[in-house]
Amino acid sequence: STTEKPVLLNNIADAEAFVSGAEVAVIGFFQDPQSPEAEQFRLAAGQVPEVPFGLSSSAAVLSHYGASASTVALFRTVDKDRRDLDMSNRDVDAKKLTRFVRMNELRLVTEYDPVTAIGVMQSSLEFNLLLITDKMSPKHPERMRKFRAAAELYKGKILFILLDSNLKSNERVVSYFQLKKSQLPALAIFHTPDDQHDVLTPDEISIERVQDFCNRFL
Repeated sequence: STTEKPVLLNNIADAEAFVSGAEVAVIGFFQDPQSPEAEQFRLAAGQVPEVPFGLSSSAAVLSHYGASASTVALFRTVDKDRRDLDMSNRDVDAKKLTRFVRMNELRLVTEYDPVTAIGVMQSSLEFNLLLITDKMSPKHPERMRKFRAAAELYKGKILFILLDSNLKSNERVVSYFQLKKSQLPALAIFHTPDDQHDVLTPDEISIERVQDFCNRFL
């Protein structure tokens, strides 16, 4: 995309529209937009093309979000959460900032891997629904479409997670739910406070099946 990253947010209305317009949005609050911290922020913005980055040095915007100067805030709609990173610490560079975004960018459907796992664990949502499936399967795009459509219905209630059964790092999760490859795709729902869970191995994923499974468990 040829759009300038990050987007300059000059007033509260711009900032609110920016946050509500994306599943995950990042805003850098900098009193001095030319500071070394702001420079690192711009570098990070270029490294995470799929997440919108905004920058504001407006005193009104900073005060509206209760942000101190040199703070980066990540907003996510899936659990209406916000995560802040203090950039005034000289140790925080573009690399650390990129990791902070990658770790916390929970989406409508979050793909589980060692980096996103940290954000998943820290989510304020107590219910997680996993779709454990082979991403290489020709049926994968259609499964994902239905899983995403179901995720829309449980926004703010259940965190929907995609777990690729081909990844070696995911084998432990698959065995935790006592599943064999031959039983996939499978749905596993999990209540984090007490580890209660339930597993379903449907012949095929449909929105109704996902709904039925979630409602029964809830």
